Amino acid sequence: MGKKRTEKIVFENVKILDAGAKGVSVAKAPDGKVIFLPNVVPGDVVDVQTMKKRKAYYEGKAIKIHEFSEHRIAPVCDHFGACGGCKWQNMKYSQQLFYKNQEVFNNLKRIGKIELPEFEPILGSEKQLFYRNKMEFGFSNARWMTDAEIQSGTEFENKNALGFHIPRMWDKILDIEKCHLQEDPSNEIRNEIKRFANENNLSFFNARAVEGLLRTLMIRTASTGELMVLIQFFENDKKSIELMMNFLAERFPQITSLQYVINQKLNDTLYDQAIILFKGRDYILEEMEGLHFSINAKSFYQTNSDQAYELYKITREFAGLTGNETVYDLYTGTGTIAQFVSKQAKKVIGVEAVPEAIIDAKANADRNNITNCEFYVGDMKNVFNDEFINTHGQPDVIITDPPRDGMHKDVVEMLLKTGVPKIVYVSCNSATQARDLALMDEKYKVVRVRPVDMFPQTHHVENVVLLELKN
Repeated sequence: MGKKRTEKIVFENVKILDAGAKGVSVAKAPDGKVIFLPNVVPGDVVDVQTMKKRKAYYEGKAIKIHEFSEHRIAPVCDHFGACGGCKWQNMKYSQQLFYKNQEVFNNLKRIGKIELPEFEPILGSEKQLFYRNKMEFGFSNARWMTDAEIQSGTEFENKNALGFHIPRMWDKILDIEKCHLQEDPSNEIRNEIKRFANENNLSFFNARAVEGLLRTLMIRTASTGELMVLIQFFENDKKSIELMMNFLAERFPQITSLQYVINQKLNDTLYDQAIILFKGRDYILEEMEGLHFSINAKSFYQTNSDQAYELYKITREFAGLTGNETVYDLYTGTGTIAQFVSKQAKKVIGVEAVPEAIIDAKANADRNNITNCEFYVGDMKNVFNDEFINTHGQPDVIITDPPRDGMHKDVVEMLLKTGVPKIVYVSCNSATQARDLALMDEKYKVVRVRPVDMFPQTHHVENVVLLELKN
């Protein structure tokens, strides 16, 4: 039997009502079902063609705009719509902040079902473009063709691409000429690599055939001006690898750390790969309030350096330290928050599951002459227990900044058991944060909430919550 096709329907003059999850917008069909569709702004009036029909909703796309929303602006990027990275670039920044704030409030209210204080104003990012310090690009010898290119009927001989994965298509790469997320020389480096590779017939990766020399490119920048470039090669062709790496070293002498990887696995992840240093040192330095943090190829560091500083200041303010407190920093990563608050604490204990991150945290503490921070590695639900607290002392404040999945229920139970007077909960996912806050509601009251925008032009938002022990 053939594959069942979803019947496509056109709804005319549909008003976009709201911004939904994951950067899509929300409308209502004449039959009352919700429609989710991208690249439109609340307030637009559009004709919608449905792409998928589900029991409770449609997925669609706008095929004609009758009225433009007052909140709509022209996107600055030529790749908007095809790239999928900056889904809100056609929306005024003030409205982006409004919808991010609304998402946090709705999640905490509907999922958490807890009493909330009045939110403090969402902190917008001073930079709305060129704010990222890390970008990753993929190579492909069969690039994604845009609608305009397909409709032109032109035959393209060279289909090499260096850019971003098309959303939900693991083997499709959109070629990027200029990205507005990372400061120069990011675009110049990427374009020069592509030009040099084409001129010298260096092969671009084919994900389906699993062949080709050039696989991925990572560029990291720091507020100090330092710069890291790392190329993943699939084929171990020493002559071609040296040709490319020597070109980069000569063309961009300002590169602080020039590295490469030969990765012949089926996936692109670096974490189990040997990193080869070609020139310079194997890390770059980031700076914050006189503290210096080394960032290597595998390090996690907040990807918006300027806004990370603002996020950490809010975290420190919520903690309300006087210099006499023992602070636990759960999910400490490379220890940036721990060291940032250490000047105002008696002792800080950081815990993290990734061994390499703890090695970085200890090295950074030594670099910064910080002697009141201790770092331990282990799975949080196993490490954070009665024995750990007996060894390191009863905490006065706990800061927790878990991954998107939130905290394991055993960690939440241990938090409740400690009876610590204050918990500062930093989250990149207010839905899982709300779930955890609901579990803590029996003993803790939410007294302060402040969302922070780390990623302008996207739907992502961080949130900081202060909980205090109920009387």
